[in-house]
Amino acid sequence: MVTGRNALHRWLPTGGGLRDEDWAGRHRLMTRLLAASMVALVVYGALQDELGGGNLTTWLLLLILPCVVAAVTLPGRRVPSIFVALGFTMACAAFVAMTHGQTEAHFTFFITVGALALYRDWAPFGVFLVATTAHHGVFGIFDAELTYGHHSAQTHPLFWALIHGVAVLFAAAFQVVQWRLSEAEEQRAQENLDESQAQLTVAFEETPVPMAIFAPDGRVVRVNAAYRNWLDLPGELPAGTLVTDLPIELADPDAPRVFDKIVEQNGSSIHLAEYRRKDTGEQLWVEVHGTALHDRTGQLRLIFVHCLDVTKSRRHQEELQQQVRHDALTGLLSRSAFETDLAGLLAGDLPVNVLYIDVDRFKSINDGAGHAVGDELLRGLAVRLEATVPAGALVARLGGDEFVVALAGSPRAGARVGHAILSAFAEPLEIGDGHLQVSLSLGLAAGSGPENADETVLAADTAMYAAKRGGGNRMQIFSDDMRVKVRERIAAESRLREALSGDLTESLPVWFQPIVSAATGLVVGAEALVRMRTPQGDILGPGHFIPAAEETGLIVPLGEHVLRRAVIRLLEWSDHLEYVSVNVSPRQLAEPDFVPTLANLLAAHPSLDPSRLVVEITETALLGSSVDVRERLEAIKNLGVRIALDDFGTGYSSLTWLQSVPADVVKLDRSFVAGLSADPRKASIIQAVLWLARSLNMSVVAEGVEDPADWHALRELDCPSCQGYLFGKPLPPAEFAATLQPQPEPQLATQAA
Repeated sequence: MVTGRNALHRWLPTGGGLRDEDWAGRHRLMTRLLAASMVALVVYGALQDELGGGNLTTWLLLLILPCVVAAVTLPGRRVPSIFVALGFTMACAAFVAMTHGQTEAHFTFFITVGALALYRDWAPFGVFLVATTAHHGVFGIFDAELTYGHHSAQTHPLFWALIHGVAVLFAAAFQVVQWRLSEAEEQRAQENLDESQAQLTVAFEETPVPMAIFAPDGRVVRVNAAYRNWLDLPGELPAGTLVTDLPIELADPDAPRVFDKIVEQNGSSIHLAEYRRKDTGEQLWVEVHGTALHDRTGQLRLIFVHCLDVTKSRRHQEELQQQVRHDALTGLLSRSAFETDLAGLLAGDLPVNVLYIDVDRFKSINDGAGHAVGDELLRGLAVRLEATVPAGALVARLGGDEFVVALAGSPRAGARVGHAILSAFAEPLEIGDGHLQVSLSLGLAAGSGPENADETVLAADTAMYAAKRGGGNRMQIFSDDMRVKVRERIAAESRLREALSGDLTESLPVWFQPIVSAATGLVVGAEALVRMRTPQGDILGPGHFIPAAEETGLIVPLGEHVLRRAVIRLLEWSDHLEYVSVNVSPRQLAEPDFVPTLANLLAAHPSLDPSRLVVEITETALLGSSVDVRERLEAIKNLGVRIALDDFGTGYSSLTWLQSVPADVVKLDRSFVAGLSADPRKASIIQAVLWLARSLNMSVVAEGVEDPADWHALRELDCPSCQGYLFGKPLPPAEFAATLQPQPEPQLATQAA
C-alpha cells in the first residue's frame, strides 16, 4: 500500500512551489479573465432575446460576481483560487446553456482546465473538475436540452455526461502530466542551482583572497571571511552599509575612488591604489580587481571585486631598491654595487688594489655574545673602515663578516692602506656599554682590466685565507704560488662542472671501501666514496675536486648523486651487505631541500630498509653549521636513516656532541687508531669512548686501521667494527662485490697473525 502511494506520489505533481509574486501575477490574470468572461456573457445573454437575456444577466451577476469579489478580497492563496475555479465553472455552464448545449460551447471547459493549471494547486484544479462533472451529470438529467445540443445526449444524458466527463478528465490528465514534468524540470534546475550556489558559496567564503560584492550605488551586498579578517569587520555588516563606511580610505583624498572607476568602466578592470586605515592611519597598497555583472538587458547589477593586499611586496620592492646600492646592516656598498663599480675602476689607467677582509673568530663572538652584538660589531667595523681608507676607495660588505676595499694605485699604496686598517683595529670597538677587541685577516691582490675583476677578487680572497691560516691579525699579499693554487681551483671547478653535466655513472663513479666486523673480519658495511674519471680515462681522488665542490656549492648535486648510487648498490647487495654509509657535507646539510630529497629517494625504493643507509656527518662540520643541527638530524632520523659522527675526536667538544647529537654510530678518527697497540693512553681513550657509546646505544667504527697489531688491540677492547687499508681500499662496485663472499674466521686470523 505504501509502495503504491509512493509510486502515485512520484507520478503526480505535488502542487505549490510558486513564489508569492509569481502566484499573485497568475491569480490577477485569472481574476481578470473571469471578470471579462462575466461581462462577455452578460452582453451575449442580453443579445439572446429568445432566452430572456434580462433574467439570465441577473442570474449571472448573482452567481459569478460574488466569486470575482471573493477572489479579489479574500486573503491567502487557496480560497481565492477556489472561488476563481467556481466562477469559471458557472461561466462555462452559463455559456453552454445560452447556446442550448451546442458542442462547441463545451470547449470552454477544456480551455478552463488548462487555464486553472496555472495555479499549480490541486484545490482549484480539483474543484473545477468536480463541479464540471456534477454540472454535466445533474443538469443533463434535469434540463438536457440546455446541456446537450443533440438528440442522443438529450435521450441518454447520463451516458453523454460520462463521455463529456471522461473527455474533460483526459484534458485534465494531460495538464497534470505537463504540470508534473514542469515540476520535475524545475526541481532538477533548482538542484543544479543549489549545487552551483553551494559551490559558489564555498569558493567565495573559503578563498583566502579578500572578496566583496557591491551594488552600483555603493551598497555592500556581501563580503567573505578573508575580507572581514583583512579589514577587521564584524561577522554581519549592518544593512545598507556603503563602500564609504568601510574602515579604509584613499591615502590621497583628492584622487578618484577606485569604486567609481570600476563603475565607469563597466567591465573588468585592475587598479592599484594606496589606502589608509581610518583608525590607525596605516598605509596599505591594494590591487583591486573589479568585474561588473550585468542582467539580460545589459544593466549593471553587481560589482564583484577581490583585493590583493600588496603592501608587504611593495615595501619589499622599496627595500630592495634601497639595497641595490647599499648593504642594509652597515650602509656600505652591496655586493652587486661593488662588482659594478669595481669593473669601472679596473677600466682606468692605474692598477687596482683589492683588499679582502675577514673578522677573526667572528663566529665565536657571534655565538658567544649573541647576534645583536655581532651585528653591532659589523656596524662599528664598517664605520672605522670607512674612516681609515682614503677618499674615493670602494668599501663594501660582501656578506657575513667579509668586507672588501678597492682603490686605484700602486701595490705599495695598497699595502699601506692594508697596514693602516690593521693599525686602526688595534684599538677596541665600542659595542653597547662596553668594548670589544677584534682582529682582522687581510688579503691583498692587484689587477687591471674589467675582464679580470672576478679573478682579482678571488686572488685577494685566497690571500686572505692564507693570512687566516697563518694565525690571523695580519695581511697576506697574493703571490704567484697562490696564483697557481687559484688556477688549480678554477680548473678543478671546471672539471667538476663538466663531469656533473655528463653521464654521472661514468664521469663520477662511486667506489666502496669495506667496513668489517672487528671480531671476524667479515664485511658488514661499506663507505661510498666518489671518484672522478677524466676524459683521458684517469681516476682522480676526492682531494682533486671536493674542495672546489664545497666552495662553489656543487657539492649539493654531487652529494645527491652519491646518495642515489649508494641506494642502488644497497638494493643490489641486499643479501650480502648490512649497510652503506655516505658522507654529507655541511653545505648539503644546510640545504632546505636535503631532507625532502632524501625522503623522496627512499620513497622511490619502498623495498629498502632505511636503516641500511647511514649518513656521515663530521664533528667539525656540525660546529660550523649555520642551521639548527639537532632539528635537521632529527628529521633525518625520522626517515629511518641512521647517522654516524665521522672523524670523532678531532673537534672541540666531542663528548658534548655525543650526548647532544642523535647519532647511531661513532667513527673514531685514524689519529686515535694509528699506533694503538704501542700507546696505552690511546687504548684508555678508546676504551672510554666505547663505554660511553655503548651507554648511549651507539655503535663504533675505528677508522684508518692499517696495522694488524692495531686490529688485535681493537678486538681486545671489544670495538665492534673497523675500516682501513688493512681490510681493503676503496674499490669499484664490481670488484667490491667480490669481497662480499664470506670467508672462514680461522683463515683471517692466520692472515692477521
